[in-house]
Amino acid sequence: MSRLTESFRQGDIFVWLSATVLAFCLAMIIGLAGFIAAKGLGYFWPSPIVQVQTPDGPLLGEITGHEPARGGESEKIQFRVANRDVYGQDFRWIPAADISSAPERPKDALLIERLEYGPFIGRIASISHQGEVVATGTRALAEAQGHLGEAFRLRRRIQSIEKGEVGELNRRIEAIRLDRRKAEKRGDAALLESLDAKVSALQATYDQVQTGLEDLRAQSRTWTLSLSTADGQVKELPLASVVRLVPANDMNVFGKLGVYASRLWEFMADSPRESNTEGGIFPAIFGTVMMVLVMSVLVVPLGVITALYLREYARQGWLVRAVRVAVNNLAGVPSIVFGVFGLGFFVYGLGGTIDHLFYADSLPTPTYGTGGILWASLTLSLLTVPVVVVATEEALGAVPRSQREASLAMGATKWQTLWNVVLPSATPGILTGLILAIARGAGEVAPLMLTGVVKLAPAMPLDGTFPFLHLDRKFMHLGFHIYDVGFQSPNSEAAKPMVFMASLLLLLVVVILNLFALNLRRKLRERLGGSTF
Repeated sequence: MSRLTESFRQGDIFVWLSATVLAFCLAMIIGLAGFIAAKGLGYFWPSPIVQVQTPDGPLLGEITGHEPARGGESEKIQFRVANRDVYGQDFRWIPAADISSAPERPKDALLIERLEYGPFIGRIASISHQGEVVATGTRALAEAQGHLGEAFRLRRRIQSIEKGEVGELNRRIEAIRLDRRKAEKRGDAALLESLDAKVSALQATYDQVQTGLEDLRAQSRTWTLSLSTADGQVKELPLASVVRLVPANDMNVFGKLGVYASRLWEFMADSPRESNTEGGIFPAIFGTVMMVLVMSVLVVPLGVITALYLREYARQGWLVRAVRVAVNNLAGVPSIVFGVFGLGFFVYGLGGTIDHLFYADSLPTPTYGTGGILWASLTLSLLTVPVVVVATEEALGAVPRSQREASLAMGATKWQTLWNVVLPSATPGILTGLILAIARGAGEVAPLMLTGVVKLAPAMPLDGTFPFLHLDRKFMHLGFHIYDVGFQSPNSEAAKPMVFMASLLLLLVVVILNLFALNLRRKLRERLGGSTF
């Protein structure tokens, strides 16, 4: 008893209690991350395709869920039957009692991933070239796989022309249209005639590109698959609209690994399709990282300047104390309030003013008077600036007074002392505030919904078109993508794996950005000989 009392007096029990709570928290975090990773990464592994007999006829699909018997209801099994354009739904719940045959795994069953209407589950009856049947049955599958790479390259070429040449021509024609409006206001007939000539030349080029595109599209429709469902319905499908052929029941482990790697790469590097329930999420990853970087560039100067003034220049008194209280209270303001402020002040106020001053010829179509990545980043900068201000003040206060006095004694001015002595020593602490700001800002969604994030962005804020960085453009964000796919998707069952994978990637993006900042802070501490903050 005395040993326990002594341990309690010395505080050992509280140390063990703290360690236990910390271990419990770490276990919960690791468990949650593991659960998300297992649910998300497991989606890409090819599942076996089973065929069963039901009262409505044969059913072919992937088993995706079970519901145990309860409340007088029998056990139910969820099948992913796909073929949305045929059946009208991707998933079906079948009572286990209605399944009259043991599940089979036919070797010729296929899962065909396509650009529209989701995947198709069935069999290949034949493959045709320009209307003539080339092969049937298993030979048709081999023939289709042999030409799938060519169809993929042709599809990519079409997409490249549509986004590249056609997009550039449209931008040039639009720029000339705006110049023509200016010339009409000035009454410059010679300039109008010159612009009309340019438009005619661009239109002729545009028509030639469109003719070439039509030829490529016609070429992409020369190979056609004839598919059959489990109940005998026939579906014609151009090979160019096929993304991947997966004979899941007739693949070894290495074949499945290849499909897994291909799907994972598509998810990381491609654009979304089918209401964001299929394809990739690269634009959302890119938009999230770029938004955080722009926010960081904006929030650090704002927070550091504010902290410098409050700590080094402002006369300490009730007013400065009130400002500090206000800054600290800003950290507790709901994020949606910042979104409303950003919409009113940045988008409608600053953006609308910029449009009237510099882009009047484009009105009523707004340029900066609508949501964009610049306004979203500024809004999140205001949201996270209290964190940077508090961390910077603490870092400035941690710099030894002797260093300041030594610099001043050598004849340096107050600003020179701050710039050459105080700020370098406080930089690791400033980076601590930036790390905390990144951790909070990267996951915010509510302000972004009002200031620039969209479900699908036609163009990313950074591309090869001058001026390369387009801060007026809308963007995609992983947090909003999770909300949209998870709660706004018309096909919620198909969207579940995308929600888990997007959540996992958002965690990874935040961790990577924080690790980068932590490594930078470590290097600065080593170079400066350590820091107290």
